[in-house]
Amino acid sequence: MFIQVIQGRCTDADALHRQMDRWTQELEPGATGWLGGTYGLTDDGEFVGVVRFDSRASAEANSARPEQGAWWEETARLFDGEASFHDCDDVTMMLDGGSDQAGFVQVIQGRLSDADRFRHAMAEPMDMLHEARPDIIGGTVAIDADGFFTQTMAFRTEAEAREGEHKSPPPDAQRMMDEMNSMMSDVSYHDLHHPWFATAGAH
Repeated sequence: MFIQVIQGRCTDADALHRQMDRWTQELEPGATGWLGGTYGLTDDGEFVGVVRFDSRASAEANSARPEQGAWWEETARLFDGEASFHDCDDVTMMLDGGSDQAGFVQVIQGRLSDADRFRHAMAEPMDMLHEARPDIIGGTVAIDADGFFTQTMAFRTEAEAREGEHKSPPPDAQRMMDEMNSMMSDVSYHDLHHPWFATAGAH
């Protein structure tokens, strides 16, 4: 899987949402290899889009389409300044991955001191985490070539997520979480209180 993360400041959330919906309706049919996306805006007006393709080649082919270029030219005007992009070939699914039924998504970003070790930790069975935090549906971790990571965590509801944050996990689960946290720096959290989703072939 390949993930492209798009971010930027936006003061017209409704217009951006409509533009994303228009992409799904009009451009998705010609986007070979597009799998879906998770989108939302933080309370302070930052848009975060996590778009999934089956490969980098498919994402690049989509970017090269004239209709994609025209659509993005319109979309870019909705941002206050330039939008940023992170292209990530290194993608790991966590638990059940994301879910279009999630009521709350937290996006965690930062830098990794050891991407290989982090990936190995993510590959370990997540039974302990699932038992300790049943509020977590799953998510994705995408790492770009510079070691910058974007992790999405999907929850059924924000209330359940906040309650889960205050629970003490079992010792083994805590050790696993501590090991992963020790590899992260410059960490930031982006709460999407009203996320929306798109999945290939869903409309």
